[in-house]
Parts: sequence; structure tokens; C-alpha cells
Amino acid sequence: MYLILAGLIMLVSWFVSNRLKNKFELYSKLHLQNGMSGAEIAEKMLADHGITDVKVISTPGQLTDHYNPMDKTVNLSEAVYNQRNAAAAAVAAHECGHAVQHATAYSWLEMRSKLVPILSVTSSYVQWILIGGILLINTFPALLLMGIIIFAATTVFSIITLPVEYDASNRALAWLENKNMLTSQEQDGAKDALKWAARTYVVAAIGSIATLLYYIMIYMNRR
Repeated sequence: MYLILAGLIMLVSWFVSNRLKNKFELYSKLHLQNGMSGAEIAEKMLADHGITDVKVISTPGQLTDHYNPMDKTVNLSEAVYNQRNAAAAAVAAHECGHAVQHATAYSWLEMRSKLVPILSVTSSYVQWILIGGILLINTFPALLLMGIIIFAATTVFSIITLPVEYDASNRALAWLENKNMLTSQEQDGAKDALKWAARTYVVAAIGSIATLLYYIMIYMNRR
């Protein structure tokens, strides 16, 4: 049953990721009438929210866009930073949405940030603990229990990520619309792109929950 569920989740994940890629390719061809780049969109959104201590910088790679609360930087991939289309506007505004969350002490973001140090230490070896726990289930069941507890933190992180990401998108879209940054067609494109981006986090959370339940079942049925 778990293998069937895992296969379905993988299939859905592939579909959502592929759909997201296609959406961004589509809206990358929808050039902004205001002529602003992703970097300029980000800088204006920060300024409109009175945020002056966050820098907008370019980072190498594709889909590497993120907000770093440690050094207060909005990191935009090279394409998003330089391009002037609906997809770039959506991503830039979304990442600034995280900066606004940070500035306003958004509770879900603060909760997620507290888990980052824990996960940065445990993520590299949790799978080895789980595998070892399964192999030694009859002689040392506590090892699997330890792995389950650590993996549970990862699952909690993926669940907390959902309101964080959806809220950042809502803030981005509201600002884009209220400030008349985009035409109606561009706004619809930005909304559609962010919708599919958010769904990748939903699939990840479901997959993490299913995996956690799988390990719990193994532990509960060890006898």
C-alpha cells in the first residue's frame, strides 16, 4: 500500500513540477508593459512597505529564488533578476512577500525559522538512522524511534511551509494589484504561476506525511 501511495505521490509531484515549468515558460513570454525588471519590481515592493534594510541581489542558477532572513537579502535567480515579464514579476514579488513577513514578525515564518537550525544538523543523516532502525528493528527499536522523531521535525517544517508560502503569494499579488503594477492579463499570469508554485509545497507536505506514517507503522508493527 505504501509503495502504491509513494508512486502516486511521485506521479503527482512530477505532474505539478512539469506544469509549473510550463507555466513559467509561458508567462516568461508575457512581457510587462511597465518595462520593469524583476529586480526593480522587488525594490519597489520593499520601498512601498517601508523596508530599507533588505537588499535585492542576483544569485546563480534557475529557480534558486529565495529570501534569506539571516542577512536580509532577496535572492533572485539571474533570469528573474534581469527579465521583464509576468513570471519574473510574480517570483520577485513573492520573495519580497517573505521579507514583509519577516519585517512584520509573521508567526508562521518565525516558527519555520526556528526549525531551520535543527534540520540543517539532522537532515544529512536522518535517512541513515531510519534505514539502520529498520534493519535493527528487532534488536534496537529505539534507533528507529529516534529516526521517526527527527523525521517528524522535517514533516512539521513542510506543513508550516504551506501557510508561509501561500501568505507570501497573497501579499505579492495584493501589492501588484493595488499598485497597478501589471495589466489584467499580466496579473492573471502572475497569479496562475504562483498558484502552481504553491502546489509543489502541498505535494511535498503530503509526501512527507505519508512517509512519516509509513515509518510509524513499521515501528508499531515491529512485533
